Amino acid sequence: MSSDDRYEWRETYFVLFQSRKRPLLSDVEAAFEGLGQFQLTEPAADAEGRIEALNIVSPEDHSALEIDYLSGDEVLLQVEELTKELRGESGYADKLAKLRRCDARFEVMHFEEMVDAAPDDEGDEVFDPSALLMALETLVKLTDGVGVDPQAGTLL
Repeated sequence: MSSDDRYEWRETYFVLFQSRKRPLLSDVEAAFEGLGQFQLTEPAADAEGRIEALNIVSPEDHSALEIDYLSGDEVLLQVEELTKELRGESGYADKLAKLRRCDARFEVMHFEEMVDAAPDDEGDEVFDPSALLMALETLVKLTDGVGVDPQAGTLL
């Protein structure tokens, strides 16, 4: 999506999880196909068939998502920083305990399709964040992970 000039980047969210729970690409594809409104493109998997990357287009929402798998020191540092930031927050105890065990993440980049407005639209907004929310929920369920809005510094 980042290479398609019809789409403009809006925000990036994360789903943090234990690397041993990284799902098979086929399971991720089946989960998104079951939602019915998505077009899946550019799937990539490792040698064992686990997801590496996937692009999702949601024509109804005029949006697209680019999902990439990451693991390693960068993720461990992010987990450490998040747990420090959110340590005193109420309502996060269960998620923080789960977060501390995470060593992998999906980076979910959200893009808006830039649509030429018809003259009588008067600038009505056609972009809808529903695809992002559904994707985050699906990935959290598949990985038993924790969704993160890094801009707001909150867990989902």
